[in-house]
Amino acid sequence: MRSLVGDLLLARLAQSSTAPARGALNRRLCECIRGAIHDGSLEAGSRLPASRELARELGFSRNTATFVYEQLVAEGYLRAVVGSGTYVRERMPDAAPLAPAPRVCGMPPRRPALSQRGFAAIDQAQASTRQWGAFMPGLPDVTRFPQRQFAGIASRLARKMSPSLMTYSTGGGHAALRESIAQYLRQARSVVCEPQQIIVTEGVQQALDLVVRLLGDAGDAAWVEEPGYWGIRSVLAINGIRMLPVRVDVEGMQLPHAEGRENARFAFVTPSHQYPLGPIMSMARRFDLIDHAMRQGMWIVEDDYDSEFRFTGRPVPSLQGLAPDGPVIYVGTFSKTLYPGLRIAYAVVPSDLCERFHVAHSEFYRGGHLLTQAALAEFMSQGAYAAHIRRMRQIYAARRSMLVSLVERWLGREWIHPLDTEAGLHVVLTLPDAVDDLAIERELLAGGVIARALSRYFVQAPRERGLVLGFASVPEGEMLRPFERLVQVLRARKRK
Repeated sequence: MRSLVGDLLLARLAQSSTAPARGALNRRLCECIRGAIHDGSLEAGSRLPASRELARELGFSRNTATFVYEQLVAEGYLRAVVGSGTYVRERMPDAAPLAPAPRVCGMPPRRPALSQRGFAAIDQAQASTRQWGAFMPGLPDVTRFPQRQFAGIASRLARKMSPSLMTYSTGGGHAALRESIAQYLRQARSVVCEPQQIIVTEGVQQALDLVVRLLGDAGDAAWVEEPGYWGIRSVLAINGIRMLPVRVDVEGMQLPHAEGRENARFAFVTPSHQYPLGPIMSMARRFDLIDHAMRQGMWIVEDDYDSEFRFTGRPVPSLQGLAPDGPVIYVGTFSKTLYPGLRIAYAVVPSDLCERFHVAHSEFYRGGHLLTQAALAEFMSQGAYAAHIRRMRQIYAARRSMLVSLVERWLGREWIHPLDTEAGLHVVLTLPDAVDDLAIERELLAGGVIARALSRYFVQAPRERGLVLGFASVPEGEMLRPFERLVQVLRARKRK
């Protein structure tokens, strides 16, 4: 069996002319090894196959391999250690010649550009390069996750892991996890569902992509909240779905059909805690939206991303529970309750679509991570998941209270967005329309403070100016210093 080095050199040799003279063969092999060293394919300090082994792998004489090694040792690229082998030198020789880039058929290197769809997706990208720190929105305190308990479950399952946990995921995910999710949703969120209606996905984005691919066609339209979750934009754009922004007020998404606007194939809503502003969709609007969807053939996609964290009042039931046989797709995630890197979310689909969604999920994504899913199922069945949520609800309530008190003390209560409710993992600050919140975001980031400009969440003008501040990952004792930096930046901008 060939080594990785042998495979690398054979591939590079194949890019140049065939049936060379012996001298040309020596030069070509030298150039291939030099080039692989220069571009990092052969790392400094790595060991090369013995000359006899390399000759066998490449189909050359041993004399050729020996000559090439000796030549590259003389040039300073390799070093030979008696009794040990031949190694790439840690430091390249001064003024080392660069190996020429291979050309195919004598043509200059050229690659086609991204597609228009690809350009659009990249142009609209919003994911931050920083994913931890004050005041990163949407991030739970991952340090509080009971890692030892979860790891103990996973380790025990791994010691007796069956082949079924080592294959691709079919049938919508691990059966035990779908059972645990269904039971949890029925009790905690008033979702009416059976385990077979659960589709386990790798994150909310995949769940949304699956829904859009299966239920929409390019050219269809979708109502999206304005402002709203930026992640849905990329999913819609990559699938050719047109966005119809719909403004949000104190009752949640305003129903655009009442104003004679265009109907759509989808309505994407966050009714239990609108993202990012925070209002709860009123019961009247929920029934109105369901009624309209049933009459017009529209799909409602309910994103219930952080409903577990309400700090006052009664829990808000799901929209899906109001119409269990209606055109509602319920989407949930463990990213906010446990940690984002877990990459487990789920969709609840109508019972008559279960089989088709199972097939499509397996066909599109070839899901896996069944060991993690099995561990999470046991974690939930033991009651550890519910206990963790209860514990974190108290912690987040205290942190939200701390952030709000800082805002009131340093800036004033009027800075908190009027649609804010005491829920979720972030607080929205309002800014004057003349203030450039994107510039403030950049200035804060340069000073080590993470905040997202509210204007980023709008699709079209007029855009409100503000800052979205996450508090969940910041202990109360560590909140003051980054907040003082935020106040300094805001006051300096105000004086300009």
